[in-house]
Amino acid sequence: MKNLKKAALAAAIVMALVLGGVLVCGSAEQDTNDYGKEPWIVDIEEATLNNGLFRVAKWTGHTLQMTLMSLKPGEEIGLEMHEGMDQFIRIEKGKGRVVMGLSRDALDFDREVSDDWAILIPGGYWHNVINTGQGELKLYSIYGPPEHPAGTLHATPEDDEHHHH
Repeated sequence: MKNLKKAALAAAIVMALVLGGVLVCGSAEQDTNDYGKEPWIVDIEEATLNNGLFRVAKWTGHTLQMTLMSLKPGEEIGLEMHEGMDQFIRIEKGKGRVVMGLSRDALDFDREVSDDWAILIPGGYWHNVINTGQGELKLYSIYGPPEHPAGTLHATPEDDEHHHH
């Protein structure tokens, strides 16, 4: 019974931190706030490298959104397509592979990417980014218009099950 009470207390603390805009990842705290619709500046490299979550929306405005992502070795964003929306992705750290094409069955654009590479994805293109490295793949993405609801937080790829088209 004592262990059950401790577990319930720990769960309550984590929920309070998440709802308050801070998520504890191991021994480090992660800011999970979405600062959208207000002026905001950020050290984008630092924020991206410090992100430990699969996806977190950091700024959701009326016409743009910025998300941070961290993919573990072998993880991928997942094959997706955004109709009428362009996307910019920058790799801050890690090694990966990007595939794109006009149909999900014809991904004829296939390139290796790593630190400091930018990926520009035209609206209507199917695409995926796969972590092919030994460490985490750290990236940020800018969408126009926003792709995810303000405040989106996906700690793991499984939390994002609804998203892929």
